[in-house]
Amino acid sequence: MDPRQYQTPDPHLAPGAVLLSKVTREFGRGRRRVVALDGVSVTFPPGSFTAVMGPSGSGKSTLLQCASGLDRVSSGRVAVDGRWLGALSEASRTRLRRARMGFVFQSFNLLPSLTAAQNVELPLRLAGRRTRRAEVLEALDAVGLADRARHRPAALSGGQQQRVAIARSLITRPAVLYADEPTGALDAPSTRSVMQYLRDLSRTRGQTVLLVTHDADTAAYASTVMLLNAGRIAGWIPQPDPSRISARVAALEAGITHA
Repeated sequence: MDPRQYQTPDPHLAPGAVLLSKVTREFGRGRRRVVALDGVSVTFPPGSFTAVMGPSGSGKSTLLQCASGLDRVSSGRVAVDGRWLGALSEASRTRLRRARMGFVFQSFNLLPSLTAAQNVELPLRLAGRRTRRAEVLEALDAVGLADRARHRPAALSGGQQQRVAIARSLITRPAVLYADEPTGALDAPSTRSVMQYLRDLSRTRGQTVLLVTHDADTAAYASTVMLLNAGRIAGWIPQPDPSRISARVAALEAGITHA
């Protein structure tokens, strides 16, 4: 397979979109078989900011991993930024993730021996790209940390470290940003800062953001909340607010599927 195939998008798919078509993800066999995703079909349009919520074990993190190609689906198809992931080799999927996807997790995963600037430029180095200091400083400035470029992670607060991680994820100018519990280790002021920035990415830069969280206040920063239950889409909450989100998730946990 041509290792450059990831660069050639399907003309029928929208750039910047994430599409899942009848996706199923199973673990184990026989009596130990667990269906984490059960025939999920959904499109996250370019520039959308969607939070995925649901009861524990509903398949939230599995959906994000399959939607980004970090995990293979058992059946169905996934497309990211116009490319069908199943048609790519592992090497091509890796290159696609480096070039067109950004990731932010609860664990900042910053290298303690590197400065903030060095951590931000790391993806470019791994991709074999030349880095310009101005480019790195621009990424840090976008998250309000240009004056912390020379600081190592130990000298930064939790919220600042997460913003460095966001700058690092955006340095390659990805089409899609995946965030899995990005504020789980942060205090309330840091959470607000990080979530406001993610919301601005979608509104001002047209970034597609897919967020997994268990926290209703965090999810309310998204433009839409998608509810999962037992591996299936259980509903949507447009223009969400924390009280509506909490009520819907509580209803799902209580087995009230029509909430």
